[in-house]
Amino acid sequence: MITQIRPFEIQDKESVIQLWKDCDLVVPWNNPDDDIQRKLKVQPELFLVMFCADQIIATVMAGYDGHRGWINYLAVHPQHRRSGIGRQIVDRAEKLLLEKGCPKINLQVRSTNSDIIQFYKSTGFTVDDVVSLGKRL
Repeated sequence: MITQIRPFEIQDKESVIQLWKDCDLVVPWNNPDDDIQRKLKVQPELFLVMFCADQIIATVMAGYDGHRGWINYLAVHPQHRRSGIGRQIVDRAEKLLLEKGCPKINLQVRSTNSDIIQFYKSTGFTVDDVVSLGKRL
């Protein structure tokens, strides 16, 4: 299977949103259109899509705030899971973050998503002894 990873382009938007829906990443309190528009204003080169033929099969949205890197919206099309696709796109995001001087990546996973927690553990992530807090603005 020949794949290509590149930064998101605006013509990818509908396919990306559909992939996120197929992967159950879209929740009522996060509008995917708004999330994409915000990302395109900050480090758009860290918003990656992976193609197989002409189909988007994976995404990852990374960022670096000068202290920690973050990974969001990791999605792999259900038909392509457990094939190394997730690892490939995360590896590319990690490489780009390293090039920016990022010393550590943080990410948040819903506690009920045991499959993705196992995936991240298999790629070298560990559970940090922290409490994640949030505040909607």
